[in-house]
Amino acid sequence: MKLSEEWKLLNLYEKFEKIICLILSFFVALIIICATYKLGSHIFVLFWQYGFDPLEHKSFKAIFGMIMIVLIALEFKHSIVKVIVDQESIVQVKTVLLIAILAISRKMIILDLKATKPIAIFSLAAVLLSLGLVYWLMRERDDRLFHMKRGKKRREKASTSEVHS
Repeated sequence: MKLSEEWKLLNLYEKFEKIICLILSFFVALIIICATYKLGSHIFVLFWQYGFDPLEHKSFKAIFGMIMIVLIALEFKHSIVKVIVDQESIVQVKTVLLIAILAISRKMIILDLKATKPIAIFSLAAVLLSLGLVYWLMRERDDRLFHMKRGKKRREKASTSEVHS
């Protein structure tokens, strides 16, 4: 179905939701472009002015942290675009979990272990493990549902081909 045909089928609130998602998608795209530019200029300055050593721990953490920010923003934009294109609901729990996992992973990567209390590190690790477990359980459920639907379609095809034989 064409986009214009789908648009006609939407009620007023669904159209409002799509328009807001388009605007948010545009804003997030601008943020991604700015962040990527800033990352590129930062790397350029590090290389040319300071002789950037990628093996130096502090520089590596800083650059990798910036890269993770861009990846988080890209995943966030992808979730907004899915709402527009795939007719999915606004709150996609798996995507929210994935973004949270990425954000906490970024925090763990850039964390200064010497200045951080062990309980804070343990807490972040526990949250990360919990989010990962919930994400895995949801993915397992979705995989099971997908295989059940696919098996049902195959059985329906087989039964209709037997009837026509």
